[in-house]
Amino acid sequence: MVIIAKKGTSDEKINTIVSDLRKQGLTADVRKSKEKTVIGVVGNTRAVNTKEITSRDYVEEIVAVDTPYKRAARAFHPENTIVHVAGVPVGGKKLAVIAGPCSIETTEQIEGVAQAVGEAGGSILRGGAFKPRSSPYAFQGLGDSGLHMLITAGRKAKLPVVTEILSAHKLDFFLSENVDLIQVGARNMQNFELLKALGRTRKPVLLKRGLSATIEEWLMSAEYIMSEGNENVILCERGIRTFESYTRNTLDLGAVLAVKKLSHLPVVVDPSHAAGKRWMVSDLAKAAVAVGADGIMVEVHANPDKAWCDGPQSITPAVFAELMQDLRRLAPVVGRSI
Repeated sequence: MVIIAKKGTSDEKINTIVSDLRKQGLTADVRKSKEKTVIGVVGNTRAVNTKEITSRDYVEEIVAVDTPYKRAARAFHPENTIVHVAGVPVGGKKLAVIAGPCSIETTEQIEGVAQAVGEAGGSILRGGAFKPRSSPYAFQGLGDSGLHMLITAGRKAKLPVVTEILSAHKLDFFLSENVDLIQVGARNMQNFELLKALGRTRKPVLLKRGLSATIEEWLMSAEYIMSEGNENVILCERGIRTFESYTRNTLDLGAVLAVKKLSHLPVVVDPSHAAGKRWMVSDLAKAAVAVGADGIMVEVHANPDKAWCDGPQSITPAVFAELMQDLRRLAPVVGRSI
C-alpha cells in the first residue's frame, strides 16, 4: 500500500500517519520529492482503515501495490534511485562503466588493467577472486589473495572495486576488506540466506539476473535485500538462457525497459556474459546505453587469448578505450554523460 500526501503537507502530519501505522505493527517508509510525499506501507495492510486515512484533508490518495515486491516497486519510490559506490553514482545522469578481468590472475595483470580502465575513463574496477564455475576442475579464482590484489589495484588506480561473493560466510571478510560493491552472481540470485545477510549491511550490492529468472523473480530477489534494510541495490542484466546456442546467453534489453518501468532501482548491462564473443561486446554495450541502461559492465584483459577464465568474451584495453570514446558521443544523444 502507498499513501500519497498532498503537496506541502507538514512533517508533523506525515509523522502522525507513520506513528498510527506502526502502532498497528506495520512498516512505514517515507519518500519525499519536490511534488509529493509518499508513505510506503508493508505488512498486513488489510487491517488498515483506509476510509479513515483518506478522510484526512492532507491525504491525496491511497494506492494498492499489487506486485509481490514492495520496496523495489516504483509505486513506493516514484523517483529513480541513485546508488553511490564509494563516490561513484549509479542511476543518475552519468553512466557508470564497470570494467576489468573476469578473474584476477597476478598482481601485474590486475594492476595493468586497472590503470588502463582508469585512463580510459572507467568508473569501477571489476575482478573475480572467487569464481563459480560449471566444472569443479576449472580455475576457481585466487580467493583471499586475489581479493587483496583487487583492492590494492583499485586503490592505486583510484577506482572503487566490485567482486563476487559466493556465500554468506565470506561476508565479514568482504566487509573487513572494504569491498566497495558486492556482486551477487546469476547462480546465487536466489540464495536467499546470502541476500538477507547482505540486506543487513548497508553495502551496495550488484544483483545479477539468474540464468532463467523472470523479471518478477529478479525483483523479488532485490526485495529480499531491501526488506532487511539495505536499499543500495543495483540490478544487472547479463543475458538469460534460451534455445539459442550461437551466443553464450541471450541479452534481454527489453528487460531493461521493463524494470525501469516497474522499479526505481538502477540497472546496468553486462554484454560480455550475454554474448560470450568479444566482437559483440562493444556494440551490445552501446545498445544497452541507447535503450536506457544506467551503465555497463564489460570484461577487459590485456591478453584475452591467454586469460585463465572467459577469454573469448574479454576485450582488450585498446578496444575498451575505443568503446569509451563511442559512449562519450552516444551518451548526450540519450540524455546521459560519461
